[in-house]
Amino acid sequence: MATKTSTEIIKDGLWTNNPALVQVLGLCPLLAVTSTVVNAIGLGLATLMVLIGSNLAVSLIRNFVQESVRLPAFVMIIASYVTCAELLMQAYTYELYQILGIFIPLIVTNCAILGRADAFASKNAPGPAILDGAMMGIGFLLVLIVLGGLRELLGQGTLFAGMDLLVGPIAGDWMIRPFEQYPDMLFMVLPPGAFVGLGLLIALKNGIDRRIAARRQANARQPETAGSKRVRVTGHVS
Repeated sequence: MATKTSTEIIKDGLWTNNPALVQVLGLCPLLAVTSTVVNAIGLGLATLMVLIGSNLAVSLIRNFVQESVRLPAFVMIIASYVTCAELLMQAYTYELYQILGIFIPLIVTNCAILGRADAFASKNAPGPAILDGAMMGIGFLLVLIVLGGLRELLGQGTLFAGMDLLVGPIAGDWMIRPFEQYPDMLFMVLPPGAFVGLGLLIALKNGIDRRIAARRQANARQPETAGSKRVRVTGHVS
């Protein structure tokens, strides 16, 4: 298996192979909790922590686990890190933990995490495995934040409402209300709005990719400008 460079790993996680927009994995929590930005950040940070920790642990034991118990061992590792994330949220962000509810324990079943553990971490050294987990987690987190911001803004006319649930009293006045007397669009807060929002994000990424590919093809087809040629003259000119 060819080892990817750090640049390729970063590009894969953030854009080329983004778990939410390209692999289309982990949609259950992504669509369920992104009604606000704070919910999206809370779930995204928990997923990021689990991805980094599980990738590291799987990479460290990759040469000691038999093929017959590989997947059960990976699931146990992921469940351990999810339990740690759950306990941390209960201790420091309990109200947000109650809002997210069952979707924190369900990180165990997130195919994006198990997929990275099996496809990448189990075949690479700890360094690249940590970087892959971090980039995949950040890519997933960014999609959560964008989708949560879109749904919160269109659905409630606010941004960053309830950030004190995650950051504390310092974020009590972080809420932004761009529009005065905004008529709430209930559709965007409900599950159908999540599907529409995610579809728009996927369409936007595909459009950007097509434009980049078309530009590269156009640049490749441009004929090279012929350079000036020097004529060699022999003999004497009178």
